[in-house]
Amino acid sequence: MKEYIVKRILLFTSLLIICACNDTTPKPQVVVYTALDRMFSEPILKKFEQQTGIEVRAKYDNESTKSVGLTACIIEESLRPRCDVFWNNEIINTLRLKKRGLLAPFSPPQAKNIAKTYKDPQNYWTGFAARARVILVNTDKVKPRDYPNSLWDFTDEKWRGKFGIAKPVAGTTATHIACLFALLGAEKTQKLLQQLKKNQVSIESGNKQCARKVAEGELWAALTDTDDAMIEINDNKPVAMVYLDTKGMGTLFIPNTLALIAKAPHPQSAKKLIDFLLSPQVEELLAKGPSAQIPLNSKTKTPARVKTPLQIKGMKVDFAEAASSWEEARNYVTKFFLP
Repeated sequence: MKEYIVKRILLFTSLLIICACNDTTPKPQVVVYTALDRMFSEPILKKFEQQTGIEVRAKYDNESTKSVGLTACIIEESLRPRCDVFWNNEIINTLRLKKRGLLAPFSPPQAKNIAKTYKDPQNYWTGFAARARVILVNTDKVKPRDYPNSLWDFTDEKWRGKFGIAKPVAGTTATHIACLFALLGAEKTQKLLQQLKKNQVSIESGNKQCARKVAEGELWAALTDTDDAMIEINDNKPVAMVYLDTKGMGTLFIPNTLALIAKAPHPQSAKKLIDFLLSPQVEELLAKGPSAQIPLNSKTKTPARVKTPLQIKGMKVDFAEAASSWEEARNYVTKFFLP
């Protein structure tokens, strides 16, 4: 009898081992499409994996297509979504997806700590970690008294062929142009673009390239974002950062935005990731890191390393209106502004 019991125990143990070895329970995962530069976003996504055990499958942008390329993927995949979370480095294309009905409403717990300005009233997106649009100037080439502080300054003959902008069909530069269309109207914005073209503006593949060319002296100044500008400043390059239109229409501040994709394959993991990314912990990492992003969560203790809307005049723009102007702005830029 005793021998029989021992055999039964051994058999039961063997079955447990076999079952464990053949466990087909899928590991929890989440798919995120992120337009924030990989060097900034990947370490944060790895931290989420470590803390939760949820596998993150990330699709990153490239500098020339930015959020537009990822937006196109989400639209193309809309009948059978692959993406769970859209981590956009700007806001306009997030609003375009909302307009198409491709986002699902979700109110993350962390959203209560973020101002109404930076979240959707219907809970389709939440903003965090903002950047400002700035002019980066080479201090070896330009004296402080001659620093430009507006895009209209670049229409002056003295800047002919010496300034640059990123190709304005993607990313924050496309967002910037769409905001100008919404705020100033198409006619005034188109006139500005034609004056810049006439003055031989250099069209670069991205904001990062703009900042690098200024740092190397290939350009005297360029329009870029605070994150790319801060990289050159932290590398002790001969550059200075100028905030746009602080005495005029104000500096454009653009938040990162997070959205849950409609019919997301992994909605529960997606919601956990979104709330994690909105946390003070993540904003502190982005504020302290090389991108020096501006915290929007009121619980984030790390102070911003660049100017915030509380310190300088911010552009008062209706992002929803800018999103409606995006197609018109992009079509004009493609047909009449680009070389």
